[in-house]
Amino acid sequence: MKKAVIGISTSIMVDREGDFAGYERIYVNRDYIQSVIAAGAVPLMLPLEDSEENLKESLDLVDGVIFSGGHDISPFRYQEEPHAKLEEICPERDQFDFTLYRLVKERSLPLLGICRGCQLMNVAEGGSLYQDLSQKTTESLKHSQGHGPSIPTHSVKLSPESRLSRILGREEIKVNSFHHQALNRIPDTAEVSGRALDDVVEAIELKDYPFGIGVQFHPEMLQEKDEDMKKLFRALVDAAREYGKNRQ
Repeated sequence: MKKAVIGISTSIMVDREGDFAGYERIYVNRDYIQSVIAAGAVPLMLPLEDSEENLKESLDLVDGVIFSGGHDISPFRYQEEPHAKLEEICPERDQFDFTLYRLVKERSLPLLGICRGCQLMNVAEGGSLYQDLSQKTTESLKHSQGHGPSIPTHSVKLSPESRLSRILGREEIKVNSFHHQALNRIPDTAEVSGRALDDVVEAIELKDYPFGIGVQFHPEMLQEKDEDMKKLFRALVDAAREYGKNRQ
């Protein structure tokens, strides 16, 4: 059986010092690559660029897409001015990701949003973010854990009827946490499928869409040791295989 190909959105970094100070690099963390391979698919990095034509050509090569983590999303994308605790934004990446998301949706490609990717889904669908968890009116748990990336540090309760709960076979999971922002207003096209015990949204799913899941935590950092997180990537790959069969 031909393997499914999973596209992974990339980010940009600038060398701060050394022989290549100021040099720009397009990259994605290795964990994303390893997670796709472990799930039985072929990873394909989608390079950050501003050509919609090239992005369309790239999407001809893939059966599913992961939207990776990274920068804060500009609050202008959800009609807000910047909060004092907003961290680094990257307008170039926003342009790339929002265009990519639109093209993915037009093709009904299976998609998984991770951390920023989950926030991107929410904003692209018409929702908004807390620019910092200090904006919440109730006390929050620690969502930037300060521990190793493969250590789960808080609980998430899943909606029993959600696709995510069915995939994992659980109604409560332990996750890692590396975010200072969170989903605020949820659009009508999505529904919450998981919350932390302080009510922070940790997972959403697109309504009336073949496979569209967003998670605020980082399953790619957990999957090597956590069988539940492996199941999430396998589910994406299964959906991608089905997409590939129907496209042929």
